[in-house]
Formats: sequence, structure tokens, C-alpha cells
Amino acid sequence: MTDVAGVVLAGGASRRMGSDKAGLDWNGEPMLARIVGQLSGRCQPIAVVAAASSPAYRTLKGTGGPEAHWVTDEQAGAGPLGALAAGLADAAAAGHEIAFVCATDMPLISAMIVDELLVGLRAGDDAAIAVDTHRVHPFAGVYRTSCARRIRDLAATGERRMLAAVDSLTTNRVAISTPEWLTNVNAPEDLHRLRTAAAGR
Repeated sequence: MTDVAGVVLAGGASRRMGSDKAGLDWNGEPMLARIVGQLSGRCQPIAVVAAASSPAYRTLKGTGGPEAHWVTDEQAGAGPLGALAAGLADAAAAGHEIAFVCATDMPLISAMIVDELLVGLRAGDDAAIAVDTHRVHPFAGVYRTSCARRIRDLAATGERRMLAAVDSLTTNRVAISTPEWLTNVNAPEDLHRLRTAAAGR
């Protein structure tokens, strides 16, 4: 199998949720630990990217899950682009050419998505990004770690949109087999709906 690092972006402000999404309870563990645990069987090492001032770092450092380490040197105020650049640079420094990147608010993620995306990563591609019938998911993709500098330079211009990074790279958009993996939790009602659905299974 292709050697793949894991990068989980956990430094968001969680404004719509009203509390830090990384620390939300999911079946008795923080959502961040759930995601790291799911990926740990396929991705090594796994980096959790969050500023040292973030709620995730202040409350969850040391409980991120098996084999996770924290990356806190993202550009201040650079948003998700800065976090993505920091995570890819960390993976590159560890000797990895490819990293799977996801957000901390995707509790249904499965490590199987990594190999589906790798199939879609063509020789000339910088990244393969998951899509469903509704939208592109740049927070669920495999990226070549050599893209870190380009993404950092883009963030330095003041750009903050993840789709801007996708548009600046050569990307393949991949329809995955299980769109449920891409479900994210942005607001309390999203979390309630997922918990209710899980309880009914």
C-alpha cells in the first residue's frame, strides 16, 4: 500500500456549534479521538493541526488518539489554508510524499476513503478531492506534500478559502463509494441528527 501520512485540521473557531467541535462527545470519546482512531490503521504518522491558543489544543493535547502529534506552527490568522500548509509541511519533513487531510468534524469518516482517493490521484495531480452530489470536500482529500509552499504562499496573499487552494492546484475530483463518510457537524442540530440516526441502527 502507498505510504500516507494523516493530517487532521482541528483549529477552527466552531462558531456555529457554539463549542469546540474537536472536543464534542462521540460515543464516549472526543470527536477528534474518534477521527484519529479511525485513520490510525491506514495513516502514519497522524498530525493534528491547531494553534496553541485554540480550544482543541488547550483541552485535548495528549488525548488526540493513538500515534497523533500536534502541529502548532501554522501562520497566525491564516485560517484553514495556513493549517493545511502546516500539516503538509510537517508530513513532508517526516519523509512522506502524500498526506490524507480531513477536518475534525467528520465523525463518520473511514480509513477506506484514503485508498479510494489514492486511486483517483493521477501522476500529474497535486491532489485528489472527495465530492458528493452536493459539493466538493477539500477537507477530505489526499494531497502531495510538495504543495505546502504554494498553499502557504497563497495564504500569505490574504486568501482564506479552501476552494481557492483546490483551484490553484491540479486536482482530480473523486466521487467516493460512501458519501456518508463526508458528513460533517457544523451546528448542534447536525450533531443531534447524527446521534439519533446512529442510535436507531
